[in-house]
Parts: sequence; structure tokens; C-alpha cells
Amino acid sequence: MDNTKKIELTPEGRQRLVDELAYREGEKHDEIVERIKEARGFGDLSENSEYDAAKEEEARNASRINEIRQILSIATVVEAGSGELTVSIGTTVELEDEKGAKTSFTIVGTTETNSLEHKISNESPVGAALVGHREGDKIEVMAPSGRSRSYTITAISR
Repeated sequence: MDNTKKIELTPEGRQRLVDELAYREGEKHDEIVERIKEARGFGDLSENSEYDAAKEEEARNASRINEIRQILSIATVVEAGSGELTVSIGTTVELEDEKGAKTSFTIVGTTETNSLEHKISNESPVGAALVGHREGDKIEVMAPSGRSRSYTITAISR
């Protein structure tokens, strides 16, 4: 992970990472240690696929723990501001396209992105185009195909 890159998180996103870290360092670690102990009981470790799988899982878990620690050490928690509402991390935005179709997204930090929950990164093309705008503003977003799409912000909420 690039330490020079600025990472922004919502308070909920930070808490999810803290919870995942606690789980991986506690319960998950204990499960893996138990699997390794059981696999050692199967005999010769050079031909023991259970042992190899458990050690690989241990390495993946340790890697994710390090990644979470690094994210938490450099991340800035951003709360949706007060006062006049503009699009920022933590706000939910409703958009209407040229054809009148409406969609909504919650703007989150890069590590919190989840398309199934309609959470888009503030660094994505749409997220970056939205940040700082107010209700009623029209924005243009360049699609990867090179085609420009126009949206109107119809609502912003925290």
C-alpha cells in the first residue's frame, strides 16, 4: 500500500476496520492456530495439505492485519459537515440523468467502496465529480468509453 496516498474514511468505515482487525487478531487467529495444531497431528508435514492450507490462511490473515493497521495509521476520519449541505464523504446523493432515471449513492472513502450497497468512492469518476456540489447542480462525468454523461443532483442527505 502506498503510504503517501491520502485515505479518507467515514466514522462507520473506520469502525468496520477496527472491528475486522479485532476479529482477525483474536477469533480468526485462534481458529487458524487450532487448524495448524490439528494438521500437525496428521503426520508428515511435507505431504500434509491440511497443514499447507492452514499456513497459507495464516499468511493471508497476517497480511490483511498489516493492511488494516496501515490504513488505520494514515487514514483521516471525515464526518459530513454541518451548515449548507454539499456533497462530501458520508453524504447520500440522489442523481437524475438526462432521461429522468434516478439513482442514489453514498460517498465514502476508497477502502469502503461497495457497489452492492451503493457506496462509491470519493475518488471514483462519479464521486470526484460530485464532491463539493450542491443540490440542483448539474455535473458531467466522463465514462470509461469516453462518452460524457450529465446528471442533476436532486437531493443530498447525511
